[in-house]
Amino acid sequence: QVQLVESGGGLVQAGGSVRLSCAASGDTFSRYQLGWFCQAPGKEREFVAAISWSGDNKLYADSVKGRFTISRDNAKNTVYLQMNSLKPEDTAVYYCAASYGRERYYVTTRGADYDYWGQGTQVTVSS
Repeated sequence: QVQLVESGGGLVQAGGSVRLSCAASGDTFSRYQLGWFCQAPGKEREFVAAISWSGDNKLYADSVKGRFTISRDNAKNTVYLQMNSLKPEDTAVYYCAASYGRERYYVTTRGADYDYWGQGTQVTVSS
């Protein structure tokens, strides 16, 4: 099993940046594919970004392409989401998620494919 703890959220002005971190403990972190999802009030959870266990494959939601970057540091058991050029519509609770990796390039955007979730961190973007 894997335990996930997000950090780094907060209040930021539109156009600003924030970096979210998700620290993992438990099982072998390096074999888990990782994802970031967000949920705004009154909306369903949405996919944001994901990275394969090898780090060789990354996927992004169209709404964040070119603005957000997902990365991982297996030595630190941590996955990051660098969020630049933030917009008010990025306001949400952001969750990291993990599932045991399959092929080195495997990555999924479906929340149902992830087995472990963090508690979430709030990001609020003011206009």
